[in-house]
Amino acid sequence: MVPATKELALYYLTTMIGDLMELRFEAPRGQECGLIASLLKQSYAVLIEAEPEVWGPEVLKWERFDADVFSHPETIGTAAFLTKIGDTTIGFASYDPRGKPELGVIGHNCVLPEFRSRGVGRQQIREVLRRFSAMGIRQARVSTLDHPFFTPARQVYLGCGFREVSRHPWPTDPLRAVIEYTKPLDDHADDGVGRKAGRSVDARGPRRPRQ
Repeated sequence: MVPATKELALYYLTTMIGDLMELRFEAPRGQECGLIASLLKQSYAVLIEAEPEVWGPEVLKWERFDADVFSHPETIGTAAFLTKIGDTTIGFASYDPRGKPELGVIGHNCVLPEFRSRGVGRQQIREVLRRFSAMGIRQARVSTLDHPFFTPARQVYLGCGFREVSRHPWPTDPLRAVIEYTKPLDDHADDGVGRKAGRSVDARGPRRPRQ
């Protein structure tokens, strides 16, 4: 059975990832405001629909973050990248290196549902770690929730060499816990950092906004 036109396009894109086509990591500069918020909404659509009272406030935070990225392309905008295959944006990641050289923090990141389970999320995290290392940052930190939805994210972080260091209640929903992970960046033996995973375009760290 031949897939319909839209399904065929998606089939070819996912096949290219399956064939290990090189991903590109590009700065969001020049893209339309709202793109990052849209990626997050699509990625978390299941949670937003199931728990609107919990995730509604998070959506507002994503929209503010998106506005900051596109309103400040020379500062906050340099600390995010879009993940692309061909001309299609399939995910993104963000980070905060202002604690350098001691600490870099991985922020919002996601992969669209139709492109998951293909190693894209891990390559995004490795790209952030590569950028941290290039800045001389000695330790990376990332956090996620203990919700079952985030099991793949937790597996990605552990697979990239992070180790759990603490848990505490999530302020938005105290019945859920925030899990904190850290990773020293002088040891890349188990995470693939430094090996070619994708092509990076504009890997600068952010400059502080002018006051």
